[in-house]
Amino acid sequence: MFTTRPEIRGTFGTVTSTHWIASQVGMAMLERGGNAFDAAVAAGFTLQVVEPHLCGPAGEVPILFHAAASGHTGVLCGQGTAPAAASIGRFRDLGLDLVPGSGLIAAVVPGAFGAWMRLLLDHGTLRLADVLEPAIHYLEAGHPLLPGVSRALAELEQAFHTEWPSSAPVWLPGGKAPPPHSLFRNPYLAATYRRILREAGEGSREQQILRAHDAWYKGFVAEAIDGFCAHEPLMDASGRRHRGLLTGADMAGWQPTYEQPVTLDYHGWTLCKTGPWGQGPVLLQALDILRGFDLGALGPNDPDFIHLVLEAIKLAFADREAYYGDPDFVDVPLGLLLDPAYGVARRGLIGDMASHELRPGRLPGYGDQVDRMLAGVRMAGSTAGGLGIGEPTMAHLRPTVKPGDTVHLDVIDRFGNMVSATPSGGWPQSSPTIPGLGFALNTRAQMFWLEEGLPGSLAPGKRPRTTLTPTLALKEGRPALICGTPGGDQQDQWQLIFLLRRIHHGLGLQQGIDMPLFHSVHFPASFFPREAMLGVAVLEESFGPDTIAELRRRGHQVEIAPPWSAGRLTAAERDADGILRAAATPRLMQAYAVGR
Repeated sequence: MFTTRPEIRGTFGTVTSTHWIASQVGMAMLERGGNAFDAAVAAGFTLQVVEPHLCGPAGEVPILFHAAASGHTGVLCGQGTAPAAASIGRFRDLGLDLVPGSGLIAAVVPGAFGAWMRLLLDHGTLRLADVLEPAIHYLEAGHPLLPGVSRALAELEQAFHTEWPSSAPVWLPGGKAPPPHSLFRNPYLAATYRRILREAGEGSREQQILRAHDAWYKGFVAEAIDGFCAHEPLMDASGRRHRGLLTGADMAGWQPTYEQPVTLDYHGWTLCKTGPWGQGPVLLQALDILRGFDLGALGPNDPDFIHLVLEAIKLAFADREAYYGDPDFVDVPLGLLLDPAYGVARRGLIGDMASHELRPGRLPGYGDQVDRMLAGVRMAGSTAGGLGIGEPTMAHLRPTVKPGDTVHLDVIDRFGNMVSATPSGGWPQSSPTIPGLGFALNTRAQMFWLEEGLPGSLAPGKRPRTTLTPTLALKEGRPALICGTPGGDQQDQWQLIFLLRRIHHGLGLQQGIDMPLFHSVHFPASFFPREAMLGVAVLEESFGPDTIAELRRRGHQVEIAPPWSAGRLTAAERDADGILRAAATPRLMQAYAVGR
């Protein structure tokens, strides 16, 4: 089968990410003797520089990893929590019924920096300066600006001048949005990182990393964020001006956490995902529903295959809305949702025609919660609008606005260590830039609901139910495959399709990534304005008119996306004999896999 790129193979190491520079930076860490954890940290910081419209220093990151020396597979949660002042009552007093999708008021504690520091401290081998040096180089010497960054900045050029004036010096050099492919620098962020290195001081690598963490969460970075949030109200997606709620005390009280992954066994594979503070378990639920169908007998692009997967996705995501939330605050019945008997019952709801109902399961004791969720569903309409709403790109994939995108990276080294991470948040187009620091805050609080009694209801100190969802898979008990993609609510959908084609059809990594993709927007979106589009499925045009017509005959309201436009999957795999493989999507012409 023809592929757009070769599947990278070797035995030393592989790095694949959504930007070629970040992939090469990760590989450089492996070449200088670092391991997969060092490479992931360096690549993660570099992605903040070269894809700044999709992730930033004040964003968040969930990380799935396998440590070869200990044999441990785990989750590192880099999702920050809601500020102490962020209550439903506080937002209601401001006249808000949704958390705005942009602005200072939507910020939670920035978790990405702390998570990268913890990963480096506990599992890396290189020093802090080693992994930060490539990012600092591209901030000071510059990098060729992606066209997507240029477009994003151009759309907000006037807003930066009139509403978010602190953003203009950083993102509008000379007062205008920089053109595509021009050399772009961010000396403000470079100065922030150089000051962190100075405050990290001398001593052991462990001491330096801990001091760097404190500089961010208890030192000058936290002080600047605290002062900026409290200083003056600024415009957001509500069409009004609000101050931020995040304080230095919120930042000082937060730490990243290690957790066990949620797992499901499926056809000889064990799939590992984050807990229900992320959307990751929906992939496992969809697999559990689909296990009763002979998918291997269907072609990977057949209408029957697409129909079954879409219907399973609708059921799994309906449960996401009804049950998922931060398990530190709410009881999430994952054991029941992943019980084989429950999967059988859900499977029985799939018929020959597309469903146009949102059908969460009704587990005993959760009926009122399900009813409250259904009563709050908003149908897509004309409410979308405002400054920098939602996630920043992939607008062409949904008939409303800006459903989401972010970045992703996967690393496997020669020792068998694996890291899969999906950093996001802190985009310059969704929050004003903090003076003197060179980056913006995240807006992840928009994923909370402002109604009481829902698993995703806002509460101080609670994690928003994020869409960020890397995957790690074991084959017959052996850590084998990692993958992920940007794309908000579509992340687990595109990964599900890729994994099904890998498991049932035996496709290679690049073969599976190159195939046409599809997804559903049947359920409430995770991003402002939180709307559902019942029965709507989005297919790349490359599926062909016959397949599209057949799905429409079955009742799917098919929206057509251009060829090569859905998803930015990357993946890496380690075979039983030690051969490493990696692949990256050609979509958007940015992602790249490297290795040897």
